[in-house]
Amino acid sequence: MANNYLKIRRPDDFHVHLREGNILKTVLPFTSNVMGKALIMPNLKEPILNLSLAEKYRNEVCSSIPPNSSFLPIFSLYLTEQTTADIIKEAARSEFVRACKLYPAGATTNSLFGVSNLEKLDEALSAMEAYGLILCIHGESTDQRVGVFDREATFVEHILPGLLLKYPRLKVVLEHISTKEAAQFVKTFPSSRLAATVTCHHMSCNYNTLLGQGLNPHLYCCPILKSEEHRQFIVETVIQDTEGKFFLGTDSAPHLQRAKECWRAAAGVFSSPVALLCYTKIFEENNALDKLEKFASENGSCFYNLPLNDDSIVLKKEPYEVPTHINCMDETSKLVPFLAGETLQWKITNE
Repeated sequence: MANNYLKIRRPDDFHVHLREGNILKTVLPFTSNVMGKALIMPNLKEPILNLSLAEKYRNEVCSSIPPNSSFLPIFSLYLTEQTTADIIKEAARSEFVRACKLYPAGATTNSLFGVSNLEKLDEALSAMEAYGLILCIHGESTDQRVGVFDREATFVEHILPGLLLKYPRLKVVLEHISTKEAAQFVKTFPSSRLAATVTCHHMSCNYNTLLGQGLNPHLYCCPILKSEEHRQFIVETVIQDTEGKFFLGTDSAPHLQRAKECWRAAAGVFSSPVALLCYTKIFEENNALDKLEKFASENGSCFYNLPLNDDSIVLKKEPYEVPTHINCMDETSKLVPFLAGETLQWKITNE
């Protein structure tokens, strides 16, 4: 950093939800104007189950990207117990599908089509090994005997080791980690084929932020925010990472304000408008700005065997007030971004 400016290679977001229709058109620029590449999640109302549906969704996304943009959207398939080897083979031969997403049934938004019995994924996971598609996992147990704060740790302890043992050539990303158990497992796993994405909200907030002074529904997400002990451990692990095992994945998940401020609020934090600013704040607070570029701009592309972005982005140390809401479709439909109404000390600049 020099003279209150920070220049880094353009970052990537390896976990983002863009939704569909008018929400897609509203939120896409917050990703495409900042990120060089993004892995887009497949849990739409009609999940992306095969290459044909991925192509349809790709066309919708690309139609909203300006012609002069260099932004590269990357797509993923939604794994179900009916996913076949042929579906995997066809997707792997495309230029734009790089991963498949495993949602335990009922774990998060639009996950009812997900997986209840991992043994029924054997054909699909074996094909993913053979054809080189990456497995992205929402790593939470959905056993109703497991408390909401223990779901990730239970998955990491009881389910993930067996999956990695059974498929020794499968590359796996444990998504949006929220516990010290997950961070430690990835950190100490004796292979570079396991990595993790980390969100800015799990790196900057704990459950006191969510619950401590009245419920903030805009911080409600899956996996739920954990204690300060977990947050600090994750931050320290990310900053100390020298093997490229941890990388940026916002899990930005927009829902209309009325779907968040209601009974049975939707899970998801809409972070893309401020994500890079928030990550920068976290790394600065931990005297690690020199490590931000590797986490944000290099580790993910290296894991996915994609080229690094060849352009850069500049941040300026200058106050930036986060908008309280973002209009979507019309004045009556709004999205509330992460850290709405707060003032951050960094902003993206063209200077």
